[in-house]
Amino acid sequence: TTARIMAMALNARGGPDYSFDHNEESSREIAEGRSLDVLEIDGASNRGIEEIRGLREQIKFAPMNGSFKVIIIDEVHMLSKGAFNALLKIMEEPPAYLMFILATTEINRVPDTIVSRSQVFNFKKISIDDIVERITYIAEQEKIAYDEEGLRLIAKLANGAMRDGIKYLEQVSMLGTVTVETVTRFLGVVSEVVLQQFVDLLKAKD
Repeated sequence: TTARIMAMALNARGGPDYSFDHNEESSREIAEGRSLDVLEIDGASNRGIEEIRGLREQIKFAPMNGSFKVIIIDEVHMLSKGAFNALLKIMEEPPAYLMFILATTEINRVPDTIVSRSQVFNFKKISIDDIVERITYIAEQEKIAYDEEGLRLIAKLANGAMRDGIKYLEQVSMLGTVTVETVTRFLGVVSEVVLQQFVDLLKAKD
């Protein structure tokens, strides 16, 4: 998602602009995965040298609508050694209009020769409050009954991942109202109240 947003900003009308209009046709094309100037590659399923070598033909042509031709490679750490070498050759002397966005959860598996030619941005986990705010909005839009404690427990269980928080909300909502009880029952977790009671009993040697 962030890679697509960056591609939209790079190819905004009139040149790169962080305050781009997301309703522009170019932005909608990128969001829907149909832009000719933005190529998305899944590194897990296109990890061979031939797939990366194939990029050479595609990057010969300048972007059609925007300022940049953007290549997004997700799970880039899954590429083979040969594919990384092919990628490095492209990155060493790229045309001025070419931009790579490489996404990975295991940067330690990306060769230093690739990392040294990249700007690295380490993403942090999303805060519990931000996840609560978002899933509260979704619950209200989707007419899902909830209480605040139930949503907060979902946000904690999401462990900083918004996608997981939304998934848990959808799953638990099938039981009816999203409460601490339905969350713990559906996701098979122990509530903090029960854990606290357990610790208190241990301390009391009961």
